[in-house]
Amino acid sequence: MAKSYDVAIIGGGPGGYVAAIRCAQLGLNTACIDGWSDEKGKPSLGGTCLNIGCIPSKALLESSEHYHRINHELAAHGIQTQKVSIDIATMMQRKDEVVKGLTGGVAMLLKANKVTHIHGHGCLLDGRQIKVTPVGKGKKSETIHAQHIILATGSQPVELAIAPIDNAQIVDSSGALKFASVPKRLGIIGSGVIGLELGSVWRRLGSEVVILEAQEEFLSMADRDIARDALKAYRGQGLDIRMGARLLATSQTKKQVTLTYSDSNGEQQLEVDRLVVAVGRRPATEGLCAAASGLLINGGGFIHVDEQCETNLPGVYAIGDLVRGPMLAHKASEEGVAVAETIAGGSGHVNYDTIPSVIYTNPEIAWVGRSEAALKAAGESFNVGTFPFAANGRARAMNSTKGQVKIIAHSETDRILGVHIIGPGASELIAEAVLAMEFSASAEDLARTVHAHPTLSEAVHEAALAVSGAALHQVKR
Repeated sequence: MAKSYDVAIIGGGPGGYVAAIRCAQLGLNTACIDGWSDEKGKPSLGGTCLNIGCIPSKALLESSEHYHRINHELAAHGIQTQKVSIDIATMMQRKDEVVKGLTGGVAMLLKANKVTHIHGHGCLLDGRQIKVTPVGKGKKSETIHAQHIILATGSQPVELAIAPIDNAQIVDSSGALKFASVPKRLGIIGSGVIGLELGSVWRRLGSEVVILEAQEEFLSMADRDIARDALKAYRGQGLDIRMGARLLATSQTKKQVTLTYSDSNGEQQLEVDRLVVAVGRRPATEGLCAAASGLLINGGGFIHVDEQCETNLPGVYAIGDLVRGPMLAHKASEEGVAVAETIAGGSGHVNYDTIPSVIYTNPEIAWVGRSEAALKAAGESFNVGTFPFAANGRARAMNSTKGQVKIIAHSETDRILGVHIIGPGASELIAEAVLAMEFSASAEDLARTVHAHPTLSEAVHEAALAVSGAALHQVKR
């Protein structure tokens, strides 16, 4: 007889494992099916984010920033260094240890909450059944049943036929986290979040980085003022970002990859030692369901869901990168919690208007809400307040003064409509803006909130004051 659960979740990433924990907390007998394995073939929960995405990339970003700071920034503090070198093997080992600690922590959380972890690949069948194919040779498949099913298998890199991944010279984002040495010249296709973060890592470690972006507009998803400042900052750091560069073909020798691309000057060629393909991600729905299940998936691989993340099949839900909305780990987690609470008879909810986005470069970029361009296109009436980090005492003490805070508020109600930050600590500062917007705060509410001095958060305070022309530490324009 097939094993039966109240809830079965396919996928153990930030959406899946969080949903599993919340379901268990609410008294539901829960199983989490996940096929990720480490290099030794052992279970490794956490999905793309913990294993080959968010966490390892941030570990390398941190290491590369330390190396760059020692070589180029400490002299301004009166600190002299000599013969500084980088041990890539040790850096990678540290990255792997960070990943191992967190994935192991997720396993402990599932165990502590009495979630049944099944190491295998799940395939949705009809009748709320799941075929589980265990990881490893010689193990037989089994079929389990659940009253409710949550699909949370995340996403995978988009591939380019003209730049096939060989995991040697041409790699995807996960391959770029495993280089054993610093490439002399690194090519990257795509100037999105992944391309910029990976490019920043290897540029700081000494690689000549060339980024080819097919679009004419840089960081089209960000506010135009922020994107302009970002492009200037990145190019100033040595990132060679070429906009309107459309890849036409690639060819390889034993030592190099030759890229043929077109731009406003016609057809061009570029030779690189390694090439990273970072042109986006797509839902990981291949093999997720049998045709007989009847699950509705569109041409792009996204699963159709309603406002409660329920699919066209009653009792079957989908969350995270599999469905509409931004492909962000924290969005997946919140959807997982909301679905768990809905299944338990509650009223799960996710406010998609206050989901923050972050790019972990230096300077960092973060935003929440709508941009100035989007509000203009919608015919909204608004006021804008900005404040530069160059006028912030803490930023000056840190010798990190590039960037600004920009707050957009409704011209009549003063309600905050969007906050956009580029500069030191942007990924942390944005949390204040998210909370303010979640409580429908006005710019005046932020302006009348006392912020400690000297802190980076004072830039948020001053930008809020600037919305009404009352900024205290910059000359009124």
